[in-house]
Amino acid sequence: MIKNKKYLILAMLFFFISITLNFPFPHESPLGQERSSAFGFPLTTMDGVSYIGVSGFVLFIISLFFLVKSLKIYHKRMVLIAMVLVVFLPLEMVNAYQKTFATGIYAVEYERGESFYRFEMKDDTTLYAVCHLPFENHSNQTVQFNIEFYEKYLFEEDYPILSLMNEGGPYEVTLHGKERQMVRIETEIDLSKLGRDSLSAEGWGINLMIVDE
Repeated sequence: MIKNKKYLILAMLFFFISITLNFPFPHESPLGQERSSAFGFPLTTMDGVSYIGVSGFVLFIISLFFLVKSLKIYHKRMVLIAMVLVVFLPLEMVNAYQKTFATGIYAVEYERGESFYRFEMKDDTTLYAVCHLPFENHSNQTVQFNIEFYEKYLFEEDYPILSLMNEGGPYEVTLHGKERQMVRIETEIDLSKLGRDSLSAEGWGINLMIVDE
């Protein structure tokens, strides 16, 4: 099956270097908020071309070239497996690390897909906001941290909504060892001080940062 061991070693080397350049930890998007991507590599971000992301993608393509050259058979099958691994392996590595060696805020998992928010006007100028945020502490120690909200994709014509939550902060969360908790945050924001009009919104998938000092 293996035709050239040297090429196989090179394929594995370039593959893991490409993953390292775009490893999603401790930040979900370590290279910035992406606009376009390929196989998980951000090609462009909100700041322009992501040269590190592009480099990672190029190294991944090079790894596929050496992988094909190193094999006698099953070329398409192994390329397909490599494409699946480059997308899912980094996430599985993060999960494994959080559940074994991580401590402090690095052991805290935020399940964004299960988060929910609702904004509605309490009166002409006061915005009532409530968020439900699911966290899980994988370590045995109690962890305390603050959370800050941000907009993942914000263009000139967009109206910031989630970041308004920071006006009512800071928000401190305490999770005991191995605790899973749906954190509920409520706040009222005076929009007149911010020069904002009345608004209402609700949705899933809240973008936030976990902050410890």
